Amino acid sequence: MAEINQMAYTNMEQRENIIKAYVEAYNNKDVKGMLQDMAEEIVFENVSGGAVTLSIKGKAELRAQAEQVLPVFTQRKQTIGAFSHTGDQTTIAIDYHAVLAIDLPNGLKKGDTLALAGQSVFTFSPEGKITQLTDIS
Repeated sequence: MAEINQMAYTNMEQRENIIKAYVEAYNNKDVKGMLQDMAEEIVFENVSGGAVTLSIKGKAELRAQAEQVLPVFTQRKQTIGAFSHTGDQTTIAIDYHAVLAIDLPNGLKKGDTLALAGQSVFTFSPEGKITQLTDIS
């Protein structure tokens, strides 16, 4: 039994390290680093106000989306709060801060600051790859 608990702890620790590396790559606008630990069949969803606002399937589509939004921000930073592990999922609390580089159709202007709080839910395969990422705000 102690061996199983140690395996679970190591798995959680590995997940946390993978997530920390993902967030660091995100903050550095390093798309290759962001995708490093993602499965080829990754599913990404953005949920805002309880509704799915973006759904992407596959690593290539996610790469294209991530590269497309790079020029939107002069700065962006996610800060990780607490980690929570349940089964094959790890949820993190996120504080998000960004400065716009362009005007957006929703009325936000270049130089405006975004400050949001939310959570990200990472689902992992048994091999330690991220198979689903859901950002919730």
